[in-house]
Amino acid sequence: MTVSNEIVMNTSSNQPAQSAPSNDAIPAVEAEAAKRLGKTVLLLMGVSGSGKTTIALELHRVLQWPYIDGDDLHPPANVEKMRAGIPLNDQDRLPWLQSIARWIDERLAAGEPGIITCSDLKRAYRKITVGDRKGVMLVYLHDDEKVIADRIARREHQYMPASLLHSQFETLEEPGADEHAVNVLVRGPVAETVTEILQKAAAAQSTASPNT
Repeated sequence: MTVSNEIVMNTSSNQPAQSAPSNDAIPAVEAEAAKRLGKTVLLLMGVSGSGKTTIALELHRVLQWPYIDGDDLHPPANVEKMRAGIPLNDQDRLPWLQSIARWIDERLAAGEPGIITCSDLKRAYRKITVGDRKGVMLVYLHDDEKVIADRIARREHQYMPASLLHSQFETLEEPGADEHAVNVLVRGPVAETVTEILQKAAAAQSTASPNT
């Protein structure tokens, strides 16, 4: 998948977990921000069309950390429901969330950083994927529903129809202050958004106490 300079999302979920990053030149501001970020697992959350895959791919290119699109971990039954335009319920999501958590735990156990995407719309979901794990940073990508709906109308997705977007906004519970998420409004060039994430994530690491 080629990462464009504009936030026009394409989240077809066939990206391998650790593909080689592009050799295109990395903007100096991104490279400098990346130097300040210590090893962690970045979990990018948000509704469909919020930019998770595009942003994650650029983070993967800049940081050269292992990456997986969380959509790849959906069981086949979930994929078929979404393809049919049927929203997933909590029972559908549970095995998927457990797979996300397992991937994160594997990175932490190996002492490796990582990047993973997951809508993680509810606080209860994030208790499964993040919980009280040390070394995981939640990155909340967001924008207005109308802006995201317009974005989705210009893209193709393997199985996520635009009709499910409203149900995702109805389900969404934005991260609370106690979840210490990096909050980023996704508009403008990808490089600027990624630089903002890197800078905010590094700042959060530098201010975190040893027990957080």
